[in-house]
Amino acid sequence: MDLDDVLRHAGDWDRYQHLLLWLVCLPACIPCGFAAFNQVFMDRIPEHWCKVPTLISAEWTAEDRKAASIPKLGTVYSQCLKYDLNYTDILLENGSNKSLDEAAVTFCTDGWEYDEVDVPSSVVIDFELVCSKSLYPTLGLSALNGGGLVGVLLFGYLNDRIGRKKNYFLCLTVQIVFGIATAFAPNVVWWIIFRFFVGLTIPAILHIPFVICLEAVAPSKRTLVSFYANMFYVVGLMGFSGLAYSTTQWRLIALSTSVPFVLYFLYIIFLPESMRWLLSQGRVKEVVEMLNKIASVNRRCIPEEVVQKFTETMELQREQADCLRNGRRANLRDLLQTPNMRMKTLIISLSWVVNETTYVGLSYYGPSMGSDPYFSFFLSCVVEIPGYVFCLLLMDRWGRRMTLCSCMILSGVAAISTALLPTDAEMLTLILYLIAKCTIAGGTMIIFQFGGELYPTEVRGAGIGLASFLGGIGLTLIPFINYLGTQWLVLPIVTMGAFSVVGGIVTLKLPETLGAKLPQTLEEGEDFGKDFKGWAHTIQQMSRILPESLRCRDKQQEVVDLEQTRCHPNAPCTIPCEQVQDQEL
Repeated sequence: MDLDDVLRHAGDWDRYQHLLLWLVCLPACIPCGFAAFNQVFMDRIPEHWCKVPTLISAEWTAEDRKAASIPKLGTVYSQCLKYDLNYTDILLENGSNKSLDEAAVTFCTDGWEYDEVDVPSSVVIDFELVCSKSLYPTLGLSALNGGGLVGVLLFGYLNDRIGRKKNYFLCLTVQIVFGIATAFAPNVVWWIIFRFFVGLTIPAILHIPFVICLEAVAPSKRTLVSFYANMFYVVGLMGFSGLAYSTTQWRLIALSTSVPFVLYFLYIIFLPESMRWLLSQGRVKEVVEMLNKIASVNRRCIPEEVVQKFTETMELQREQADCLRNGRRANLRDLLQTPNMRMKTLIISLSWVVNETTYVGLSYYGPSMGSDPYFSFFLSCVVEIPGYVFCLLLMDRWGRRMTLCSCMILSGVAAISTALLPTDAEMLTLILYLIAKCTIAGGTMIIFQFGGELYPTEVRGAGIGLASFLGGIGLTLIPFINYLGTQWLVLPIVTMGAFSVVGGIVTLKLPETLGAKLPQTLEEGEDFGKDFKGWAHTIQQMSRILPESLRCRDKQQEVVDLEQTRCHPNAPCTIPCEQVQDQEL
């Protein structure tokens, strides 16, 4: 008897779970989004040009100053060059600029002027991160994501050492302290350092309460909980876009996305410890107390014999685990030793990296699309909602594989299509961008569950950990891809779109898990999907998505194992479901 069996007696989708989900765990996911994306509005780059103090002292207008001192590159003024002239002499000649065509140019020597109408405050303005220092904001974003890469390892280790609950509040402390420190950074070096430490908590501060909640609900409801967590996360980002719009000072943005979360320390009263972690520590008595509390809130009672059997089972498993520690346990190396497991591991990791980096990259790029950066970012969050809803509905009809592949390819095609539009087609470019963001958001929800189902139980943690680690490496590189957009707006989108299409096509090689018995051991993992033929199964599966009258079945084909098919639309059944039902009877 395991934890899920006892939870059924205590209530695994009742009042306690709803209170925990809606009042504790889902709100606890919000700080992650604020910390992950507040930098998008802290380092906005305004229009800028070389400062000429002599002309400013003469009280010339900004347009007159630019006309007299800044060379044009085509139809726009240069942002990093100025004419190498003696402006004191020009003032004595009543502002004559007759010699500008022959004038030499030089780099800015006295700093820059900024158009602060649209961007009244920015890290870029305060630390003059333009021209030769224009890469610094990108380095700050890469440092943030690099911190997440380290944080996955650090807080993953602490999860097993101090427990999920203490680890969550440690994450929260680090995020708040260094989020506040960001607002008081005296220079760009300290700003980048503080962003790295904020990044340590991303995505750990999101995953910890999410996992605690998953452990307290019925296995059949875990996909729904994942859906709710994604929805809460994106609703938080929608609220953040409004906060950023109303708080135009970058230091205030840093404070307003950190200080309010001090209130989350009140959750120390309500957030439970992970029951599975307690069991791993041999603290069965505390787990029984928590289960009785759940039963009490749900107005149920756990039979004494169930508690007794559960306690005995857990103690026996603890003894067996102690014995196994002296022997060999499955590890990451086992994922790569056999050909089928190796192929699946590589494809899952690739798909994970593509989905995560494309999603985050498109999110970072949202404010650059359209004329209003705040509204564009808001829209990029809103469109995630239909993406999550459609994927939730299609995953159990089309299967994980086809739904994931469709999301990735559609996202990639929409992103690549932006390169075919004229530069002045801002609205159509924004629409294609939103389609790409909507579909890739759904893909990120699928890959987490799909990857977990494909890995055998004994190496599932190692497999997901590997994919997350590689995804973290991708996130440290994605800011540099976005940096390419300073020369051509749609280049980063096209690049991410190409990755998404390739990843979607490769994903077709993965076997479907819907309606199948999932692997438990390494041997089962190697056998699972070993004879799977990607394209042949894809054509067969697509035929089943069509109406019944349009489907074509080969009635001479051998009937597959009825226990696996169960007449599911996506199972490899090649005869009408009515016949299968007759055979079962």
